[in-house]
Amino acid sequence: MELSEAVADKRATSERRLFGWRTVFFGFTRSRRRDFRRNNETDILFIDWHHPWLFFLAVGTMLMSCIDAFMTLQLIDRGMVEVNPIMAAVLGHGTSYFAISKMLMTGTGNLALVFLARARFLNRMRAGLFLTGFFSFYACLGCYEFVFLLQVL
Repeated sequence: MELSEAVADKRATSERRLFGWRTVFFGFTRSRRRDFRRNNETDILFIDWHHPWLFFLAVGTMLMSCIDAFMTLQLIDRGMVEVNPIMAAVLGHGTSYFAISKMLMTGTGNLALVFLARARFLNRMRAGLFLTGFFSFYACLGCYEFVFLLQVL
């Protein structure tokens, strides 16, 4: 009887499910779900490990979005007009609201696309390709705005 109480006390004192930075680090470096769980699975959607290219695209898209927000505000100060009607309405509430909502929308979209990177859109192409498209779009938009800033200066 005393032995089982000692084991119960030992289990109660050390909580193995505590979350900390060690958990994040080991979960990132030693993620286990990279392939199929069963032999009859044909396409896995949700995994623990994503290709580093998706990380590059997601972070790059966020950086390009920040650059776009900054250059948009600079161009508006110099007399340009926001063409996107949704962002123009958001811009009417102030620049901080504009920047926060832009980063929130871009970040949420990035998270969803990375999470669903292996899913197929309309049974044709993987959703991860949309990250490449958005990254390319923001790169072109940044170049376009940079050229306009050079012309205005």
